[in-house]
Amino acid sequence: MGSEGLHKLSATVLNQNPEDQAIEFEKQWYTWGDLRRIAGMVTELIAACGAAPDTKIVLVAKNRPSAIAAYLGLMEKRFTFRLVYPFQSSTSMAREIEQINPSVVIAADETFNSEITKALKSAGIAGIALSQRGAKQVPGLERSLNPTTGYPAPFIEIHTSGTTGAPKPFEFDYETIAKHIVGGRRTPSSEGDNPRALPPILMYFPTGNITGLHATIAPLLRGQRGVLLDRFNIEGWHDHLKRYQPPAGGLPPAGVQMVLDANLPREDFACLKMIGSGSAPLDPGVQSAFEARYGVPILLAYGATEFGGPVAGMSPEVYAEWGSRKTGSVGKPYPGARFRVIDAESNEELPPGETGILEVVSPRMGTHWIRTSDIGYVDEDGFIFLCGRADGAIMRGGFKVLPETIETALLLHSAVSAAGVIGIPDHRLGQVPAAAIELKAGATTPSFEELEQHLREHIAATHIPVKWKFVSELPRTASYKVHQPTLRSLFE
Repeated sequence: MGSEGLHKLSATVLNQNPEDQAIEFEKQWYTWGDLRRIAGMVTELIAACGAAPDTKIVLVAKNRPSAIAAYLGLMEKRFTFRLVYPFQSSTSMAREIEQINPSVVIAADETFNSEITKALKSAGIAGIALSQRGAKQVPGLERSLNPTTGYPAPFIEIHTSGTTGAPKPFEFDYETIAKHIVGGRRTPSSEGDNPRALPPILMYFPTGNITGLHATIAPLLRGQRGVLLDRFNIEGWHDHLKRYQPPAGGLPPAGVQMVLDANLPREDFACLKMIGSGSAPLDPGVQSAFEARYGVPILLAYGATEFGGPVAGMSPEVYAEWGSRKTGSVGKPYPGARFRVIDAESNEELPPGETGILEVVSPRMGTHWIRTSDIGYVDEDGFIFLCGRADGAIMRGGFKVLPETIETALLLHSAVSAAGVIGIPDHRLGQVPAAAIELKAGATTPSFEELEQHLREHIAATHIPVKWKFVSELPRTASYKVHQPTLRSLFE
């Protein structure tokens, strides 16, 4: 598929039977006719505000049917657009939009508060507000006075999460999306000759990041229905499982422990043959506990925005052969992908089983090696294991401390549901670890001394945190990764 392919795919799904179901949100179905109408309203409003066809747009994409309709409409009309994370402060969002310098911003109506509106008006940027089932111009932001043009070959810009260094915007041209994401490897819940006959896929990843492109936009472009959650929650996940009984499902890594803590009935899992998971490390002990309780294997995958999505995974076929012998592995490379492990100091390639910095060749991105910030190893059987992040290491005096090592040990305590560890400044040692603890429902709160003694039984003394906090809920992103800036602020 060429650059025309993606816009034709968008047009095809938007113009199918308008009475057919497309997205269920808050127990209400939105039809393809609903999405067609909203998409048309958005693109007509872009033209009405004076923006050129080759302009750059910002889409602040909350998990809403109207935002997905706008996404599809922008692709249909071959716009270049940048996806902006919706769950940030107005000050941060205004600063990011000013740096992008678009002609138009499309966002949920509630996003356009006084601070955002003032910043856009000052920069001459038009605003389009999305409601549940429509779109309108933002009062005072009806005209685009910022003619940013020069994007004849359309692309979508997505912010990375930092796998290859500091988070940064990353461009995906329409050809790459059509060929390698929509037309590429599908998840088991999207496989089938007739997408419309499949159970609706559960969509909970943020629409505005790479997982949203793979797990929400791509299935819709193939014609599959979806049940959309505002963000992941156990109630919505369990409700989808009971009502639609999919043969395959997905969970964010943090969601696996949440399911265990909720103690959902084993019989509700009878329809599932597998659970897919990724986007963050999953503790092998939690994985084993889930598989033992529910009898459903968890198949991990590994990917990044910079790779164009997943490049390795544990397939059902590989799991059938190896089973629990490779618990904790993110699987083997997908066809065309290559992995190697590099010594951080010498830059020499390491043999199987030795831990170092992962480098990846992603066939979607080319033939060059992409250096990550992930620490891991490839075993003698070709399975990939992740051990932490090089850029997240805490340097405690002369000792390197990996937060993941402490977090994994804390999860072995019977009262601990989740843990987040971060390095904080120390005038003598440079950095020391601090830990925030989320307890299991109904658990007796352990003392910090008890937790410290527990850790001493599992990890070196250099890894023992010097500051502790109990929290009702760890701060998380919409992808359910621990939000590092907020975690850090707890100890400042």
